[in-house]
Amino acid sequence: MNLHDLVRLLRSRWVTVLSTTVVVFFAALVVTLTTAPLYQASTRLFVSTTGSASASATDRFQGNRLSQERVLSYTELLKGQTVAQRTIDKLGLDITADELRSRVQASAKADTVLISVSVLDGSPVRARDIANALSDEFVVMVSELETPAPGVRPDARVVVEQRASIPSNPVVPKKFRNLALGIVLGLTLGIALAAVRDLLENTVKDRETLESLTGVGLVGTIPLDKERRNQPAIAFDRENSAISEAFRKLRTNLQFLAVDNPPRVIVILSSTPGEGKSTTAINIALALAESGKSVVLVDGDMRRPSMDKYLDLVGAVGFSTVLSGVASLDEVLQESKFPNLKVLTAGPTPPNPSELLGSQAAMKLLEDLRSQFDYVIVDTAPLLAVTDGAILATVADGALIMTRYGVTKREQLTHAVGTLESVGAALLGAVLTMVPVRGSGAYSYNYSYSYYGQRTAEAPESFEEGENSKSSRVEGHQSKR
Repeated sequence: MNLHDLVRLLRSRWVTVLSTTVVVFFAALVVTLTTAPLYQASTRLFVSTTGSASASATDRFQGNRLSQERVLSYTELLKGQTVAQRTIDKLGLDITADELRSRVQASAKADTVLISVSVLDGSPVRARDIANALSDEFVVMVSELETPAPGVRPDARVVVEQRASIPSNPVVPKKFRNLALGIVLGLTLGIALAAVRDLLENTVKDRETLESLTGVGLVGTIPLDKERRNQPAIAFDRENSAISEAFRKLRTNLQFLAVDNPPRVIVILSSTPGEGKSTTAINIALALAESGKSVVLVDGDMRRPSMDKYLDLVGAVGFSTVLSGVASLDEVLQESKFPNLKVLTAGPTPPNPSELLGSQAAMKLLEDLRSQFDYVIVDTAPLLAVTDGAILATVADGALIMTRYGVTKREQLTHAVGTLESVGAALLGAVLTMVPVRGSGAYSYNYSYSYYGQRTAEAPESFEEGENSKSSRVEGHQSKR
């Protein structure tokens, strides 16, 4: 991972890194605040060998070497059970020798005859008393060990060179170190978790992945705009926002997809619900209409129609009405409040949407619309839910597939593209929708889907229930006719 990859990771997974750092920092804070303080008192011992005043320089050197060799053994004896028990007996401590040994540390610097002894205790006064008593008892014990016989001068002796004083500040816990370590450990763990999540990520988030999965080029990137939830249609005549400019760029790219035979009947598809398909279809149509082209927007999603709600139109008649022969095309085409844009709503939901969309009547209807308008934009149902979109794509000039940033899974997109290839539909390009300005996106969905532009989610209903209820509405409408 280079610096560029790390920056990208931090920008896309900053929530993971920050939350992990905060959790580890607070854990370090809790440990620090709940740890009982311990004070450390220290003494320093000097080790020497005895010798006569008339000893030669060689004898004194050898004696010094013997003292240095004894230091290592004395260091171990200081941490032993014997001196610990003698100290407990002297001070009358209510602890065991093993407990005291765990609080004692002894160390010696190389090539010296000095031993440092430190004792940890919850009371600063008791820490001093234990350190001094331990050192005194050790001096006595060494004198006993180094005296070969009663009345004989000991071979070595130990002197308390520096006695312990009452420590003013606890050495445990180390507050600054613990908190700093919590931040460093939290950042490290957060970056590691972010990297693991990034490696396990199976959604589409970049151009290279999108193009490799679809086999076509990226023709547009639409930024996330929360205002589209309340108002899917963009007023291009008075709006110059980032999302409006993105749709203008998409319009330009559409006009250059095939210069010799530019597509005029375009189906807007998505793998799953919630990928911004209907909102994109509306605004592609509006962007084309803004350039002076005559455009008709067709709601080909007969299962969950939305154009009548989004554009405030009549949904009782429309696409299905014309295909069933109940009304003519001219009777159901509706003028929108936007110039150069007419809309053919879905109409009542028939009991057999897929068969109706795959009929010769549907093909003839699209040809009639082609002859009347410069562009025909068709919104459809998600590919992985039903086959309606794939059927319409076969009779159109081509299709655009919507992919929501950070939500559409790679296998879903692959499956959707495979569905189009199996029926021989032409895929013109891919559009990456709802790309966040910063951070990462998140979204969940299920089979009973709701669209990106809906203000609130509707209660899920089963497919059969939706079909039966909508079929009854069709029958009632036809009986009135």
